[in-house]
Amino acid sequence: MTAVADLLRLQAGWCDRLGSPLYARLLDHAARDVLGGGPVAELLRAHESDTPGSALALRLMGSVHRLVLEGGLPGLAPYYPSVGGRGDGDAAWPEFRSAVERHAGALAALVARPVQTNEVGRSSALLGGFLLVARNGLPLRLLEVGASAGLNLRWDHYRYECGGKAWGDPRSSVKLVDAFADALPPLDVAVRIADRRGCDRCPIDPSSPAGESTLLSYVWADQLDRIDLLRGALAVARRVPVPVDEANAGSWVAAALERQMAGAASVVFHSIFLQYLDDDERQRFVGAVEDAGRRASAAAPLAWLRMEPGREAAEVRLTVWPPGEERLIATSGFHGRPVRWLAG
Repeated sequence: MTAVADLLRLQAGWCDRLGSPLYARLLDHAARDVLGGGPVAELLRAHESDTPGSALALRLMGSVHRLVLEGGLPGLAPYYPSVGGRGDGDAAWPEFRSAVERHAGALAALVARPVQTNEVGRSSALLGGFLLVARNGLPLRLLEVGASAGLNLRWDHYRYECGGKAWGDPRSSVKLVDAFADALPPLDVAVRIADRRGCDRCPIDPSSPAGESTLLSYVWADQLDRIDLLRGALAVARRVPVPVDEANAGSWVAAALERQMAGAASVVFHSIFLQYLDDDERQRFVGAVEDAGRRASAAAPLAWLRMEPGREAAEVRLTVWPPGEERLIATSGFHGRPVRWLAG
């Protein structure tokens, strides 16, 4: 179980750096429990061969958080800020360990599910890419892979404010404020949307109570600003329906791009997604995008916008066909802010 403990410790470090002391401390304790053969070890024993990209640690934390949100762990709730608790990881650990032991069956079923982090803050990192594509005056055809509940497919219904400038609906229930660290993307660009749709292996209905519970469970319990953004995005989702198909990325993109939409710019996009694909599926997906790029034209261009991990931060890259040039347009935090705009 050493590999499992290592994954928990690795995520503990990221939680510490990304502002979640509660999860950092709980995951440190959980790693020691795994090495000591405790209840966390028993819960995760079936996942010894899980790849790092499958985010086992976040599946564990999301599973426990879901039971807390649903009222099933009243002893742990006083330590979870998402339900009014105080966020002390060391004090929470004995109750966390006991909860894993007492609810092993329910947690085992939840841990087996994939992570569904539909992080609304990432729309700030993606915004500039959409605006660059829209500069040509064509409406956008939005195609998101790994879309989860499709919340980032609704990015144009959110409000972005920074340094006295803004873009988007001032009445939106989602306000992304001061996300940009230095320069701003071209906020003077108007956007029209011709179509929007997504795909996911396990799509979520954001208008259902079960869907809302799933999405909230994967937000870190001591990051209340992210929870508030998610709740605002759920309000938008209830009035802006978006289809998200149950499908693999490669086959779905190939089918979607087989038919060009003349007079519109198609934008395939994703955020912190590629790590969840195996090598074959990743190759199929990238190949489908590049094949479609070679068929693109000035009347029906194709853009590939992606936010994926770099060395120290996420990197936002944009490729537009024709001509097919790739650009690093921004870096950002893994949850969105701070966004450092590089494209000028």
